[in-house]
Amino acid sequence: MEIKTSSKFVAELIGTFGLVLFGCGAAAIAGGTTLAGTAGLGLLGISVAFGLSVVVFAYAIGGISGCHINPAVTIGVLVAGRISAKDAAVYIIAQLVGALLGAFVLQTLLSGQLAGFTAGEWAYGSNGWGEGYQNEYGTGAAFLTEAVLTFIFLFVILATTSKVGNATMAGLAIGFTLLLIHLVAIPITGTSVNPARSFGPALLAGGQALSQLWLFIVAPVVGAVLAAVVWKAIEPKETV
Repeated sequence: MEIKTSSKFVAELIGTFGLVLFGCGAAAIAGGTTLAGTAGLGLLGISVAFGLSVVVFAYAIGGISGCHINPAVTIGVLVAGRISAKDAAVYIIAQLVGALLGAFVLQTLLSGQLAGFTAGEWAYGSNGWGEGYQNEYGTGAAFLTEAVLTFIFLFVILATTSKVGNATMAGLAIGFTLLLIHLVAIPITGTSVNPARSFGPALLAGGQALSQLWLFIVAPVVGAVLAAVVWKAIEPKETV
């Protein structure tokens, strides 16, 4: 069955929209202490929100587009030779648009607080590093975190969706990997491993979030490319 490019575009847009809305929404709306004084989701809750988002959309749109919902994933899959350059470009555009729409809806929801809402630096679940952000890690630690964890993420994706992987369980494996990644990286960078996820919130937050966006584009792409190269080198080959 041939799937139209337009269908893949819509699937990737909706999937990335949902990832940003659910994941960043969990962080920005329910992550910390509420106005009523009740405890928020915290580190584990936000990690679960991102992980489950991937699981849900993996099974919802995986059959249409493969559920990349992440430019780093698309670039890694391209390097691994599993997608054409034309489709990769379509996917990345869809992901960036979906992420921006997700961040816009999140911004609109937060602006609806009757007590008023002030965005501040790194708003809407934006990623960042340095003074004033989370546990205040330096640029080197932030870059290494994003590159290494994206490498692991892509390696799991390429392995579980390969001919030697368990395709029926791939969505769960990938989602749980993202959950584990968030448990480690949230205190450092807020966890990106996804340029689109960083792009949407940063564009609307501006300030520090926007000025630091480059790292969350470059580091995940570096990690993704390395993962694709390593996987191609060790991938079991069919023998005649």
